[in-house]
Amino acid sequence: MAVGHSVDRLWAHHDRGLLDEPLTRLVEAHRALSNAERDVTFYRVLLQRLASGDLPVDQHLFARIDRTVSQLKDAVGTRDARQGDALAELESLEAAAPVRAMAEGKDLIAHEFAALLAISQGAKVHEHLQTGRTSVVTASGVRLAPSVLQRLEGAGLVARDTSHPLHAGQPISLTDAGRTTLTGTARPPAATPTSAPRVGSWPAASGQSR
Repeated sequence: MAVGHSVDRLWAHHDRGLLDEPLTRLVEAHRALSNAERDVTFYRVLLQRLASGDLPVDQHLFARIDRTVSQLKDAVGTRDARQGDALAELESLEAAAPVRAMAEGKDLIAHEFAALLAISQGAKVHEHLQTGRTSVVTASGVRLAPSVLQRLEGAGLVARDTSHPLHAGQPISLTDAGRTTLTGTARPPAATPTSAPRVGSWPAASGQSR
């Protein structure tokens, strides 16, 4: 399963009403942040086109540039607000500390599951050349604590591409175990009776649905 499809599947679970309330708020905040980031990209690309030199330089062009700059500024403000909303949901989940099943019988607490969700759309780990400090930034602009990345790596849920230098940014992606944890597609052992799902867990796919 592709990484991007995993996020689409999470959104599909949300649209079908299969998530509990905390995860529903998280996915909604994540979707709003993604939409806001898309608007920022649109106006940035438009501004680059207007300033490319391909269009006649006249008062009409100046008016379009001024309008686009204003729209880009508004889009950035909205994106920053949506990012704050998403972070607030992460903090709320962390405070509630629900537990999810994790690879090899370990437990993935709420903010780590949220980090796994953010990483699924793309993330990089950087090392500052002067300070030597590492930072983890997702494609949607969310910053993650390096300790969270270390725990996810230690559990075999994510892996970084070490073929890239750390100072330039090493891409992070989900492993098969990470995608299984995120989407809840792993099947229980045949001899294990079906039990009630935990709060926040994904329903297992039935044989008839395949």
